[in-house]
Amino acid sequence: MIKYHIITLGCQMNKSDSERVRAVLDAMGYQWTDKEEDAGLLGILACSVRQKAIDKVYNRISKWNKWKNNRNLVTFASGCLLASDRQKFLKLFDLVFPMSELGQFPEMIRHYGIVTPYGLEQSQEKFVIPSQKTAQVNVKTKPVQYNSVLKMSEMNIHIDDFWDLEPNYISDFEAFIPIQNGCDKFCTFCAVPYTRGREVSRASEHIMAELKRIVDKGFKSITLLGQNVNSYGLDKGDEEISFSELLRKIGEFGDQSAKEFWVYFTSPHPRDMGEDVIEVISQYKCLAKQIHLPLQSGDDKVLIRMNRNHSVEKYMQIVKAIHRHIPQATIFTDIIVGFNGETDEQFQNTIQLMHNVKFNMAYIAMYSPRPGAASSRWADDISQSIKKERLHESSKILRKHSLDYNKQLIGKTIKVLVKGTDRKEGFLSAFTEGRIVVRFKSDNLKLIGSFAELKITSASSLSIEGELLESEKYYELQPQS
Repeated sequence: MIKYHIITLGCQMNKSDSERVRAVLDAMGYQWTDKEEDAGLLGILACSVRQKAIDKVYNRISKWNKWKNNRNLVTFASGCLLASDRQKFLKLFDLVFPMSELGQFPEMIRHYGIVTPYGLEQSQEKFVIPSQKTAQVNVKTKPVQYNSVLKMSEMNIHIDDFWDLEPNYISDFEAFIPIQNGCDKFCTFCAVPYTRGREVSRASEHIMAELKRIVDKGFKSITLLGQNVNSYGLDKGDEEISFSELLRKIGEFGDQSAKEFWVYFTSPHPRDMGEDVIEVISQYKCLAKQIHLPLQSGDDKVLIRMNRNHSVEKYMQIVKAIHRHIPQATIFTDIIVGFNGETDEQFQNTIQLMHNVKFNMAYIAMYSPRPGAASSRWADDISQSIKKERLHESSKILRKHSLDYNKQLIGKTIKVLVKGTDRKEGFLSAFTEGRIVVRFKSDNLKLIGSFAELKITSASSLSIEGELLESEKYYELQPQS
C-alpha cells in the first residue's frame, strides 16, 4: 500500500482544498500517513501570499529531494502559487499543478508512470473520483500539460469540476464550504488575484446541497469560504443570488432543520459589505454572531495606496450597523502595520480606530512585499524596527480591549463547541459562538465535537475559562457595553 502525506500552508482556503486532494488520493488507493518519512507520495499546498510560507516550502522540498537518494519518492506542489514561485517549483517538484486541475491528478500520476492500486484493478477510463453530484466524476483522459504556467484568465477554467469533488473532511464536526474562488479587488499589497485568478462564484444550489449533506452528518461548525464572500454572485449577474440571499437560504434551512449548527464566513470586503447581510445574520439562529471584517489600515490615505476602495467612515458605518442589528456579535479583523509610506500619524489613526471598535480579535502582520503585488514595485521604506514597534503597540491595544470584553463574561453561562484537548493537562478546549477561545476542566473526550454549557469563571486577553454545567439551559452572549 503506497502511503501519502500532505503539508498544508496558508489560510483556511488551502485547508479546505487539502480535503479534496485527500479524497482523490484515497479514491486512487493511497493511504494517509501522519509521518512524512513513511510516505511514497509527498505534497505541499503552498501559499505565495506570505514569504515565510514559501520559505517553508523550500526547506521541506530540500529535505524530500535528499530522501530520493535512498528510496523511491514522488513529490507534488499546488495551492496558492504565484507564477514566479510556480516556475521555480517546476525544477524542484515532480508535479506542479493549479488546484482547479485536481480532477486531472490521476491522469498526471499515470503519465508520470506510477503504478497505483486503482490502475491494477481497472482501466483508467472507468476510474471515477468522489463527487458530490449524483453522477460521479470521470477522470479526464485527454492529454494534460500539468507543468505549464497558467495565465490569470485560465486559472479557474475547471473550478466547477474541482468544487464537485466530495471532500474527505479532516474533522467530524467542523467543515469548510468554498462558495467562491479568486479575487477582483487587486489590493496593492496582495498577491491573491495572481495566485487564484479572477472571482468565480460557485452555484448556490451546489453550496446548499453540500451544506445540507454535512449538516445531516452532524457537523456543528461550518465556514463559507471565499476571497471576498460578500461579492458572491456578482460575476454571474442575474443568473445567481446575492450573498445576503445565500445566507437567507441557509438560515431558512437552519430553522427547518432539527440539527443545531453554527455557520460562519470569511472573508468579506468592506467595499461590498451591505446592511442587508447584517440584517439577515440577525434573523437566523444558525448564522453565527461573529463577523470577520478586514480593516488593514485606519487611515484613509493608506487605504487609497492599498487600493481598498473604501474609507474609514464606510468601515465605521458597517461596525455601527453590526452593533445596531447584532449587539452581541464579536468583531474580528486583519491589520497591516508598516505599509509603504505609513507615517507615525497614519499608524496612530489605526490605533484610534482600534480603540473605537474594540476588536475581539485582530490578525496583525508587519508588511512584507510579495512579488506580483503592485506594492512590491515600491520602496519598502519602513524599517523592521519601526514595524516591530507598531506590531507591539497594536497588539497591546488588541489585548486590552479583548480582556475588557472577556471580563464581562465572567459569571455568565455560555454555550460552546468543544474542539479538543487543551494544552493545559486535564482541560478541554472550546470556542463560543463568537469564536472566543475557552477552556474548562474535564477529561471526558466524548464531549469533543459537541455543544456544552460553561459558567465563565475567569478571563484573560484573547481567551476565557469556565466550569462545565449539567443543565441544558444556556444564555447567549451579552452585548458589549
